[in-house]
Amino acid sequence: MRRRSAPAAWTALAAAGALLLAGCGDGGAGKSDPPGGPSAAPRVEIPRLDGEKLEVSAVWTGPEQANFTKVLEEFERRTGASVAFVPAQDPIVTFLGTKIAGGQPPDVALLPQVGALTAAVQNKWAQPVGPEAKAQLDKNYSQGWKELGAVGGTQYGVYYKAANKSLVWYNAKAFEAAGVQPPKTWKELIAAADTLSASGTPAVSVAGADGWTLTDWFENVYLSQAGPEKYDKLAKHEIKWTDDSVRQALTTLAELFGRKDFLAGGPSGALATEFPKSVTQTFTGGDRPAAAMVFEGDFVAVNIAQTEAKIGEDALVFPFPAVGAKAPVVSGGDVAVALKPSKGAQALLTFLASPDAAEIQARLGGFVSPNKAVDPAAYPNAIQRRIAEALIAAGDDFRFDMSDQAPAAFGGTPGAGEWKALQDFLANPSDVAGIQARLEADAAKAYGN
Repeated sequence: MRRRSAPAAWTALAAAGALLLAGCGDGGAGKSDPPGGPSAAPRVEIPRLDGEKLEVSAVWTGPEQANFTKVLEEFERRTGASVAFVPAQDPIVTFLGTKIAGGQPPDVALLPQVGALTAAVQNKWAQPVGPEAKAQLDKNYSQGWKELGAVGGTQYGVYYKAANKSLVWYNAKAFEAAGVQPPKTWKELIAAADTLSASGTPAVSVAGADGWTLTDWFENVYLSQAGPEKYDKLAKHEIKWTDDSVRQALTTLAELFGRKDFLAGGPSGALATEFPKSVTQTFTGGDRPAAAMVFEGDFVAVNIAQTEAKIGEDALVFPFPAVGAKAPVVSGGDVAVALKPSKGAQALLTFLASPDAAEIQARLGGFVSPNKAVDPAAYPNAIQRRIAEALIAAGDDFRFDMSDQAPAAFGGTPGAGEWKALQDFLANPSDVAGIQARLEADAAKAYGN
């Protein structure tokens, strides 16, 4: 990610966090909000593609995949093309490499890491964005999001989906039963966790089976505690993972991970819990759920929808607490890239860069778009609307997910690199120095320095 002016970025992030905090504590926030209807007329022109067959790959599953399929169905309706969704596995670069080697690449792939986009370009898989899609990007996106989809000054990707990955969702009944309030600082978070645990409800549901969630825990602590300049340097491996700032962040995180009673199922239970379950078990069981809180991005709403909990009433949210002087705001996203030089692939990129596509998935919940032209009324409740507005309000000044910027071998591979090291840290939070040494060895190998 490009370097930014730290003061300007930090101001925007703090403002985004304040906006979110001000809007999302209202228990009845979502009850009377308009869901947002379809646009009166299409705002983007895409060509007819009668008879053309396309394949689209992403690592999405379950409700997220089902909701994106609704977007593809609208593309089919407008163009006459037939689009098949091909589920990908992590790491997606390895999956795509196998498909390409077999002569069957998908027409478009949605890549969840900046490092994956860079790899696709370096491997000469990716096609530059065409003029129609680029026009939509210029019209609808801030410069920062366009730059994230570019490699070497050439536009290759369209950031269709974004994420605010600095949110803690909580069970309102569990908080009420324990008599705790949403914390604003890390110290208050630990105190609240202690009170929740004493009340008989573990504080946090941690999706330790999915290493990417643990990288998000670390990044939020590190950004708030070490600050944006060091965050940028660590993301580029310009400082080592043995740096004292990393030790401080891991030591802080161990205050939570090191308390077995704080974690749903203890460390072993957390390591066996995949992300969807980490959410659903937080919002079932009335005021005695498996845990009172679950940390992750706005997309948590998709999994809450699989329970009987109502967002804005039973399920509320607060910004990730400040560890240092400022609360963190970490963003992520999925970038659409054409892997075939076809008219259909470019038409789909153009559609995905338009508000027409984003508003379809926005209405279904658990989705945030970096597209400035998306009507806020498309989001189904006030909580999700304010999350989206906070992201847009940050403009170009945000910090992108650190592990997603890293080479996939370090920051995006199950059972390896940062994912595996942090899983081992969750199992044994006392071994800070050992985990740092492993992280540095794996990072040096992946970055080549």
